[in-house]
Amino acid sequence: MTIDGCDVAVIDVQPSDNPPVEFNGRVWIRVGPRRGIATAEEERRLVEKRRWGSLTFDAQPVPGASLADLDLRRFEVEYLPVAVSPEALAENARPRDMQLRALRLVGAAGTPTATAVLMLGVDPRAFFPGAYIQFLRIDGSQLTDPLRDQREVSGTLGDQLRELEGLIKLHISRAALVGGETREERQDYPEDALRQLARNAVLHRSYEGTNAPVRITWFADRVEIQSPGGPYGQVTKETFGTPGVTDYRNPTIAAALKALGFVERFGVGIAVARKSLAANGNPPPEFTVEDAHVLATIWRTQ
Repeated sequence: MTIDGCDVAVIDVQPSDNPPVEFNGRVWIRVGPRRGIATAEEERRLVEKRRWGSLTFDAQPVPGASLADLDLRRFEVEYLPVAVSPEALAENARPRDMQLRALRLVGAAGTPTATAVLMLGVDPRAFFPGAYIQFLRIDGSQLTDPLRDQREVSGTLGDQLRELEGLIKLHISRAALVGGETREERQDYPEDALRQLARNAVLHRSYEGTNAPVRITWFADRVEIQSPGGPYGQVTKETFGTPGVTDYRNPTIAAALKALGFVERFGVGIAVARKSLAANGNPPPEFTVEDAHVLATIWRTQ
């Protein structure tokens, strides 16, 4: 609109269905003319306003779970310091129950959410049997060829991603290129590309209505990464992988993985993988997008 010859932009910010909303580890509020960081009491009131029925699956309470199913020591030592700014922790001596609520790790009745079980659970597979990574290394190009290595990578999602990084490093082959003034080393796959696509598979998979794991099958000529759950939200079969087109089936898990350093920026994993593969001389990744799963195929460099 234009007022007195000046263009004015109006931004209408609707209340969140999942308060409190954090930015850089702090909860900001505006009450009348006052704008600032929420006090412990104000944050408690925001938590009470939360409408749990409208939340995504990863933010909803898990029936049958209790705080005894969480590693609360890990929450205090590993998760809390990176999820909340040091200043906020120092200023607000919140009890642990309130800290869990503020970070969307427990529901209104104190029941752990799916994110809490998957990120902090003592045994996440007790509630989500498919919450693991099945890793196969095949000596050949077919599933019927001899099996070289087999792993079930379990534990919290953070534990799974850490162990998977070790497996990727272990199975990547490195060859020295001789003939120039300097000796060069080339990998059959760039670590960053496999890491990004594997993290995407864990982050964007469906944990609801399926007991299937993320499957990583390492053949002699390619690596296949299969994630349960098809495209979600504004991402369709036609737009999958298009830069700038992204959506989150598990936004609370995404925030937790970002806090722990497994995700640097949202929505760039495929772009980073493509760039790393091109730089290493690999063909671009191929994606098979179905209603029930997404399959990424990464071909070995020649």
